[in-house]
Parts: sequence; C-alpha cells; structure tokens
Amino acid sequence: MPRSGLEARRRLQQAALELFQERGFDRTTTAEIAARAGVNERTYFRHFADKREVLFDGEDDLRASLAQAVAEAPEGLQPFEILLCAFRRTGRALEANRSFAEPRFAVIAATPALRERELAKHASLADVVAEALRQRAVPDRLAALAAQTGWAAYRQAVQAWTNDPGQGLDAHLAQAFDDLRTLSATG
Repeated sequence: MPRSGLEARRRLQQAALELFQERGFDRTTTAEIAARAGVNERTYFRHFADKREVLFDGEDDLRASLAQAVAEAPEGLQPFEILLCAFRRTGRALEANRSFAEPRFAVIAATPALRERELAKHASLADVVAEALRQRAVPDRLAALAAQTGWAAYRQAVQAWTNDPGQGLDAHLAQAFDDLRTLSATG
C-alpha cells in the first residue's frame, strides 16, 4: 500500500500505463487501475478526475515551466531562439522520464479519445508560449505564429527523439529549429 499521496499517484500512473498497454485504454477501468496500484477507486479519483487524466498529469506544471523558461531566456534573442531555449530547458523533464513517456506516446497514438485530449493540451501550451512571448514585447501576430510554429518543431523533435533514442532530445530540438531556419530562408 502506498504510504504517501505522491507515491500513490506515481503507482496509479504506472498501473494505468501498464494496463492500457496490455488491454487498451477503452477496455481498462479505473477500478482495475486502482487495484493494480494497491489502492481503492476513491483514491484514484482523489488524484485524477477521470481515466484520461492519469496520462496527462503535470500539465499545469509544464504550463508554468514553459512560461517561466520563455521569460528567463536571455535578452536579445529572436522568438524562435527564445523558444528553443525554453524547450531545451523544459524538455529535460521529459528526457528524465523517458521510460514513462515513450509508452505513453504509444497509448495516446492508439486511442482516438486520447489523441483528441493531446491536441487540446498542445493548443493550450502553444497559447501559453504565445502569451509568454507577448510578455517579452513580441507583437501579438508574431507571438502567435512563432508559438504555433515553434510548438510544431518541438513536437517534431519529440517524435524524432522517440524514434531515435541514440540522440538526446536537445539534439533533435536543435535539428528541428535548424530545419525551421532553412525553411524560412528558402521562401
């Protein structure tokens, strides 16, 4: 039995991921997740609002980290360079949690309801990035475009990192942002 709330939360996440991989998201219940984690279903709902949220925990922390990383990027950088700095900084948490992240991505890719939730999450995070750029005096139109484009490059880098574990996320981020520069230079 987990001794702390944090330990229970971690065990619930791990149990959910394992069950989703074994049975699929739609064929797994919150009661089964709780049982595998060694807690009751009430404990599950104290930690997560529904079955989807067990895979999306930490979104508020990521939102805050992204905004802070954009705000703290060095002065004098162009918007894409600000974003590259921010994504490198916040990407460290993803890299540190690779053993959970990779199977999580696979479960989400195989489940339409989770892909929809992931898209909503991405839109929300891109909005946070755009607002953080605006706070750095990037004009509204450019902040929104940079955030959307930069977020697409980030997602491209994460996918490449998932497919190529031989390189770190930082290398894939650098490549994705280099590709952005190449695309904008050829226009």
